[in-house]
Amino acid sequence: MSIVKIFSDSTSDLPQGWKETYDIGIIPLYVVFQDGTFKDGVDITPEEVYQRVAAGGALPKTAAPSPADFIAAFEPVIASGGDAVYVGLSSALSSTYQNALLAAGEFPEGRVRVVDSETLCGGIALLVMKAARAAAKGHSSAEIAAMLEQCRSRVETEFVVDTLDYLYMGGRCSGMQNFIGSLLKIRPVLRLIDGAIVPVSRVRGKKEKAVEQMLQHALSNAKSMDKELLIVAHTLAEEDAKFLEKALREQTDVEEIAVIHAGCVIGSHCGPATVGLMYMH
Repeated sequence: MSIVKIFSDSTSDLPQGWKETYDIGIIPLYVVFQDGTFKDGVDITPEEVYQRVAAGGALPKTAAPSPADFIAAFEPVIASGGDAVYVGLSSALSSTYQNALLAAGEFPEGRVRVVDSETLCGGIALLVMKAARAAAKGHSSAEIAAMLEQCRSRVETEFVVDTLDYLYMGGRCSGMQNFIGSLLKIRPVLRLIDGAIVPVSRVRGKKEKAVEQMLQHALSNAKSMDKELLIVAHTLAEEDAKFLEKALREQTDVEEIAVIHAGCVIGSHCGPATVGLMYMH
């Protein structure tokens, strides 16, 4: 049976240790400023993105990897006799999935399998880890892809942003929504539903109230949670992440709770001090 290598893109925000342990391939998205284009997590860090925005006020654009980028990543694996499974950013949010499909079409049928995660950030990471562990146990690429397509609907991805400024600058909320939200200190709680980002509630006042609401929603699912792994993801929101990690360790029986740092692309759309929870149930 062929060796199966798992691939994702940089929006999965996998910790380095996981990538090394399971030999997971990462294809970076691009962060585009007026003075240059940078590979997410390779040529630029989230901190540098926020510093640039704070200094100049211009939000970067983000761009999907090209089909050629994917071909270059997949080709050595296929040439060596292996198979590849790619699971990445929701097709509702980016052309990344479509470009991966185009690349897969350049190889013999079934050698590269492409799965739409229908989520982002730690939600993708949950699926990647499921895939990587299945590959390590010797499952075929067809079995792994089928498993991912079956369990992606069980992924819960929810997050709280500290400011609407980045969503406004990125065209994801109107100027009036941004003005009113800032004036009233409204913190939206956002959830991935059918692959798209949807505001499920708007909490007025301190950000901690919105974070607590997100926590309570997760705890309401505690009995049905997948016990293998839960992820807390954040963009420079260490205290919020520590609070959530501690509460979830105390109030659930999940075996592993990982805190991860969201990368440049996620940060470019959500801004600093964003925090989220990702788990399966």
